[in-house]
Order: sequence, then C-alpha cells, then structure tokens
Amino acid sequence: MKYTKLGHSDLTVSRICMGCMGFGDAGQGQHAWTLDEEHSREIIRHGLESGINFYDTAIAYQSGTSEQYLGRALRDFARRDEVVVATKFLPRTREEIEAGVTGQRHIEKMIDRSLQNLGMDYLDLYIYHMWDWQTPIEDIMDGLNRIVQAGKARYIGISNCFAWQLAKANALAEREGFPKFISVQGHYNLIFREEEREMAPYCREEGIAMTPYSALAAGRLSRKPGETSERLEKDAYARFKYDATAQEDSLIIDRVAEIADRRGVSMSEISLAWLLTKVAAPVVGATKLRHVDGAVGATDLDLSGEEIAYLEALYTPHPLAGVMAQNRPENAGEKHVWSTGNQAIK
Repeated sequence: MKYTKLGHSDLTVSRICMGCMGFGDAGQGQHAWTLDEEHSREIIRHGLESGINFYDTAIAYQSGTSEQYLGRALRDFARRDEVVVATKFLPRTREEIEAGVTGQRHIEKMIDRSLQNLGMDYLDLYIYHMWDWQTPIEDIMDGLNRIVQAGKARYIGISNCFAWQLAKANALAEREGFPKFISVQGHYNLIFREEEREMAPYCREEGIAMTPYSALAAGRLSRKPGETSERLEKDAYARFKYDATAQEDSLIIDRVAEIADRRGVSMSEISLAWLLTKVAAPVVGATKLRHVDGAVGATDLDLSGEEIAYLEALYTPHPLAGVMAQNRPENAGEKHVWSTGNQAIK
C-alpha cells in the first residue's frame, strides 16, 4: 500500500479509502445489497491487514448502521490512532427548519449522533454531504468551526458540490478564521469525468485533496459490457446515474477490458490505476475480499502515457447525474432517498 498526505493536513492516508456504503442493515436503508455485520467486519479486517487505514461512511448509510458496524470493527481490529475515519452529515430537515434549529445546532446534533454510532470521541474528517440550499453557508462554516474547536473533528471536507461552492466556502473560512475544507468527495471515474472541468484544476491550485466516490461506477468499470451482478441488477440508484450514457460508456469499458487482458490484471485494477493518476485517494466500496485485493493491487500498477491516452480518448461530455442532478435549489425541501432512521433528507 502507498500513502499520502490528505491535502493541507497532517493526516497520512492510504491511497485507497474504503467506502462503507455497502455495510449496514439492509432493512434500514435503500440498498438491498448491503452486507450484514459479520461480513462487513471480515471486509474491514482484510482492508486493515492489506494496509488500508482510511475509512469513509455517513450517517445516511442504512440509518447509521454503517457507522455502527465500522466503529465496532475498528475498535476490535485497530488502534484509534492508526486509522483515519471520515463520516458525513445531512442537510437540515424541513422539520428542523420549521422548528428554528440553526445550521450550527444541526451540525452539533449530527456529529454527536455519528460519534455515538461509531463509539468514538472524535472524527479525523467530517464531511458536508451535500450543499444545503436552505441553510446559509455562513452558518455551516461557523457550525463546523465550533465542532473543530470542541475537538470533535480534526478536519473538515465537502462532498457533492461545484467548484464555485467550495471556493466560496473556503474564502469565507479564510476571512473569518474558520477551518477550511481540505478535501472534496465528488462523483469521478473513467466514464464520468465532469470534475475535470473546474473542480480538478481548482483543487490542484489550492492543494485540496480529491477523494472521489463511485470510483468503479458501481461495478461497471470492473466487468465487460453485458456481464452482470446482483448489485448491477438491484441498484436502481446506480442505474439512474449511468443507464442514460451506457452506450457511449461501453466503448471506454471495452478499452479497460482490452488493457486488463493485455496486462494480465483485473479491470478494476486498470480503472483504479487510471484514477490514482488524478486524485489523492478514491473511495472504493468492497463487498468481497477480492474487491479489497484488486483495489490494493491498483496502487502498484503504473499505466503508460499511451495507455492513459487510449483510455481517455473516447470520453464524451455527460449531464449531471446522481446527487448533483437531484440536489438543486429548485428541489430544496423535497425528500431524497437517504435516511438516518429518525430523519430523512428533505
């Protein structure tokens, strides 16, 4: 495993971040393919043994049970100071807004619940899951400053945003003396490269770490077109993100398969090796031990300039997809698909 510093921080993280959205009680969330606690622990332990020290979850994943599974496993298999733990918080609900709960109070409530789920005293990285169009960014940054000052989080990150939003938030933080976002977790992979337009250059300029999710496009970059899996069949949200461009994407996926066959490695390794040339640490989900092995193997795989150019050549512009397509100001107040059990994103 290789390691890197996470943006302008003193956090040393593995080049692969284990994404924990696939862990948790399937009856408590929108994903029928999630792993129970026994199998989640097996994956987490294998990740630790393989050198992965960076773990990402969210209070939204399976009503907090993903956080609970991860926290118990890390307590049993690792020392707290050996791992870097990130989780994410949701926007205010309509009920909170109507009750007058401020953005600052909302963040305090969210992190306290996540720390309870994880069984931890602090987080290494606390991530703003998606832009809250109904809460002033001043309140968000102030609230995050308060939890950092209280020792509940060491650093803060942001997810599912535009470059202008990240720039606006960090400019405000600099002006007020608040902590800045050190990382951004966006939607980025070989068949969805819209982050390269503004976010990637901005992050390079500012030294902000990119830790993208959907690194393998929900499995599409790990198998040849036409091959299927239980997740591909059951994951309606992933189909929402990728089905509209499946024909164009299949041409790129064919090239991944071609290079993988030539190099004698898996398609996952090729896809992740490409992404590792662009970002600090992609968030990679795993529901089988071999998924961990493939992700770790990618960190030792060097693609040639010719191979990178060949993989990139057929990309065509894509429309916004997933959270970024849903979370728009005109949709503010509508219910989304994630839930923490006691509250849902409204």
